Amino acid sequence: MDRMIYTALNALSNQRDQRVTQAQNLANQNVPGYRRDLNNEGKAWFANAMDTAMVRAYQTETGPAGFSPDSGPLQQTGETLDMAVVGEGYFYVQPDGVGDPALSRRGDMRRNADGTLVNGGGDVLLDTAMLPVKLPLYKDLQITDIGEVWVQPVDADAGEEPLLIATLATVIPDENLQLLKSDDSQIRAVNGTVPAPNQLAKLSQGVLEGSNVNTVEELVNSIEMQRNFELGIRMVTTASKLDEAGERLLRSPE
Repeated sequence: MDRMIYTALNALSNQRDQRVTQAQNLANQNVPGYRRDLNNEGKAWFANAMDTAMVRAYQTETGPAGFSPDSGPLQQTGETLDMAVVGEGYFYVQPDGVGDPALSRRGDMRRNADGTLVNGGGDVLLDTAMLPVKLPLYKDLQITDIGEVWVQPVDADAGEEPLLIATLATVIPDENLQLLKSDDSQIRAVNGTVPAPNQLAKLSQGVLEGSNVNTVEELVNSIEMQRNFELGIRMVTTASKLDEAGERLLRSPE
């Protein structure tokens, strides 16, 4: 009875974590370039009592949760500062302009009042030297598929050649490098660092990548989790009834 009820309660606890992950995904389904969080993979273990008897079963996590690397849908916007990574690859950003460098797929960019190029989340875009990208006031701006930022300043004479201001740092990480979301929800390697830029990612200007969250799939999973939750509650109730019945059998007659 003891093993049964603790196994059921542990399953309910795991479902709580899955619901948190699902809520996070649904809340970010409209965030450009968002990568869908995945549930932790785990394994069932039995706790030993004095190294002699297995008494309780637990589902334990094997490590930090990963995320789906699948690309989101691409939408043609025509906006000069909308950028998308086509296929594999990432931009480099500095979260909130003060954190450690991280990788991102978010491409809804804008120019701050001080000229710093940031995305819709306020993260600063970095160049190949891992420095913030600064844009002067311009009347025309072109970003090539390798990240070169060419600007025609607002005070440039007619017909004057555009200037190369910076090159957006990009990377296609090695396939053996494991990437995870850190505590600040930014993408980094397991050790908290980022790989060096290799400029292999292909960029597209005037295009925005959407989230890779599949709303229908998340809602179907929600229904399945609700059924599993009800089953877990039923197991707890059954274990309680069996325990009460056993107690009555062992009760001494009055």
